[in-house]
Amino acid sequence: MPKKIERKTLTLSAIAKQFSDEEEAYKYVEQIRWANGIVCPHCGSVNKAYYLEPKEGQRKTRMGKKTYRRVWKCAECHEQFSVLVGTIFEDSKIPLSKWLLAINEMCADKNGVSSLGLARKLGITQKSAWFMGHRIRYAMTRAPLSDKLQGTVEADETYFGGKAENMHQSKRERVIQGRGTVGKVPVFSVVERGGEVRSQTMKNVTGKNVEKALNENVDHSATLMTDTSSVYPQLGKEFASHETVDHSAGEYVRGKAHINSAEGHFSQLKRSIDGTHHHVSEKHLDRYLAEFDFRYTTRKEEDGHRTKKTIERIAGKRLTYKMAVSQTN
Repeated sequence: MPKKIERKTLTLSAIAKQFSDEEEAYKYVEQIRWANGIVCPHCGSVNKAYYLEPKEGQRKTRMGKKTYRRVWKCAECHEQFSVLVGTIFEDSKIPLSKWLLAINEMCADKNGVSSLGLARKLGITQKSAWFMGHRIRYAMTRAPLSDKLQGTVEADETYFGGKAENMHQSKRERVIQGRGTVGKVPVFSVVERGGEVRSQTMKNVTGKNVEKALNENVDHSATLMTDTSSVYPQLGKEFASHETVDHSAGEYVRGKAHINSAEGHFSQLKRSIDGTHHHVSEKHLDRYLAEFDFRYTTRKEEDGHRTKKTIERIAGKRLTYKMAVSQTN
């Protein structure tokens, strides 16, 4: 079992100092991933593996280069593996210590970090930083069978899209001829007051699409808060109670009825994407939403705890470059 490393929390300076040693980075990830015992990724056996001590005190790759990769061997299936197998780190040539720095950067800054910014800080190419960012966002993604939101839940939608003059001509004409949301990507979010937020892109904000999203994410015992959009009146009847605020009449708060949490989340999201990333394509937007949802949901926690939670989610999140580019998991 990897030796436990005692740390109250992680900060950028702590990671830079303590994990500049690549072997220490491996030990730390082992401690988090295998907190309940070393699990063989090949046969699934628990605590049946033993550490393979490198000869002459230094492990080398097949090409003869030095490596700090810590290798284990399963006594059941006799396969060798490291803590990176089956995670977002697998097959990456970037040092694990730089991965930890990148995760902490994305967890600590509420506006996120651009691929260019990450590349400069880590001394890697922008392409590598872009791919690294998407793998980390994939780790941040909420488990599909998570518990449904309860209590008071706000539901709202917003739209993402640039100015017509910055678009390709094929889209520009359609946007100019239309108005408001034409040519933009709809994003629907549900926010449990004081708790979690869940966001997703939609092809169109229709009663059918919104009903599906609500049924998947919100318990019917919840109190639903929305605006007066025509998609909500019928759906609201499926919940314990449904209250609305009429923005068209200048009403934003009526007692406990409001959707300020959802609108605040959208405001932060748009400022961050415009200011940090400048542009996010439609096919990648869901991963960025997962990143911002994760930071919002863990907003009351320290950056170090948020970093640790991200590392806890790395298993079973293998993402190849081809998958990242095509946006398929």
